[in-house]
Amino acid sequence: MKFTTREITALLLENLWEQFIARVSYAKTYVDLVTGKGGQIVNDHIALRTFNTHTGEQPEGIRAIKHILNFLEYKPVTTYEFKKKKLTAVHFEHPDEMFPKIFVSQLEVDLLPDWAQQIIHNTVVETPYLLSDDSIKLLGVLKKEGQLPKLAADKLVADLAQYFRRPWHAPKKEDVLQLNDVSQYAAWTLLHGNSVNHFTAFVNFQKVREWPDLESTCNGLAAAGVPMKESIEGVKGSKLQQSATLAVKEEVEVIGEDGPEKMNWTYAYYELAERGFIEENGQKKLFSGFLGEQATHLFDMTRTRDN
Repeated sequence: MKFTTREITALLLENLWEQFIARVSYAKTYVDLVTGKGGQIVNDHIALRTFNTHTGEQPEGIRAIKHILNFLEYKPVTTYEFKKKKLTAVHFEHPDEMFPKIFVSQLEVDLLPDWAQQIIHNTVVETPYLLSDDSIKLLGVLKKEGQLPKLAADKLVADLAQYFRRPWHAPKKEDVLQLNDVSQYAAWTLLHGNSVNHFTAFVNFQKVREWPDLESTCNGLAAAGVPMKESIEGVKGSKLQQSATLAVKEEVEVIGEDGPEKMNWTYAYYELAERGFIEENGQKKLFSGFLGEQATHLFDMTRTRDN
């Protein structure tokens, strides 16, 4: 039995999703509510954060993720710039429109104050490459042949899935707190690295009769006790509306004055998106891109009063 590139990509996405809902209780609540109402779970996109600076053996910035997506049929579509946040981003799409888009951003580290650049550099400079030599070979075979035997596919998916975590050693607690004063994105990425920043429900396809749109879905989640973002980004009927749960917090390993310790910090939120139709080449289709102002506001969902 052999698995195609598309099947292997689907297995990896499912693995990352299962890891995500195990950590983000609000996403699990959404799943339980939607499936309980006879609906279906379709994710619009996945977001990841990176540092555009030398990261040891791992490619820098967006390339840290792009070089893997290149083997999985994903292609870059649009580049975005967020000058105030010192971020650049690219979104990738798969030929199968039901596969989630992947939105990868990078912090332009050289635009931070020198002391902040130094903190990041000192933490990530000796980053190891998390994929094994065997997996690199398997990706080459997959690129050439378009398929792998089941055992090889299973091994590759497991190794790819563990790439999406913090690849460098635990940062110093003091460094995280100092970085957070200039960029909460930088502090989050120092703590979580390649971990998925968020998944996003594709409300258009959830098929819940009493939740026909984003507003009713957000209201339903709030009524079920899920803490939600206070507002919806975008106006009803526009080409993109987005909102989100608040971010869950986790105990994250850091290095304190007396050695390793745990610190409470935001991890991830579950985003929700409703897409409207646009006309392209004379045909009506769902808008598949992102809007800069909305994304800017949603980057802040990992900020809390505490951090």
